Amino acid sequence: MSVLRRIARRVQGDDRGDPLDVTQERRVRAVLALGGVPQADLPDGVQQVRLRLLERAAKGQEAPRDVSAWAAVVASNFAMDWHRARRRQERLGERLASLRQHAHPSGEDTSVLSLAVAQGLDDLPDAQRQVVVLRFFADLPVASIARELGVPEGTVKSRLHTAVRALRARLHEDEVV
Repeated sequence: MSVLRRIARRVQGDDRGDPLDVTQERRVRAVLALGGVPQADLPDGVQQVRLRLLERAAKGQEAPRDVSAWAAVVASNFAMDWHRARRRQERLGERLASLRQHAHPSGEDTSVLSLAVAQGLDDLPDAQRQVVVLRFFADLPVASIARELGVPEGTVKSRLHTAVRALRARLHEDEVV
């Protein structure tokens, strides 16, 4: 059975065919591991390659001429993206650490408010929490946040608005403010 037919059957709900055979999957795992992706994240990388192959079929595109080579390139791109995301998180951690060094001791009221805000942040979706932290704790302008995250400024503003509204409601609900 051709690769394209296996993929098409998978897209149509027939689970009998995996878009990657065992050899291709091993090659993808090797490329990911050599690219520095930790063992725990290898299954996610393999699934991303499968997803990309299935997306191609769903769009009606032809199967790659050499699926194994194509899958290796996609795996390599995943490894690079993984490292970029890790560096972004490290930079965020460094910025937060520098903010903590400049923090002033606070009174009991400020401690209660800080705890309530921290709990409210925990309840936000990841994308909203990220922009709130970058904007208000790392003190980055909206344009810088958009550039670093690779999203439009309007998206950052929208996420900020929604997150601040949710935090405000949470603080009023908990009668902190």
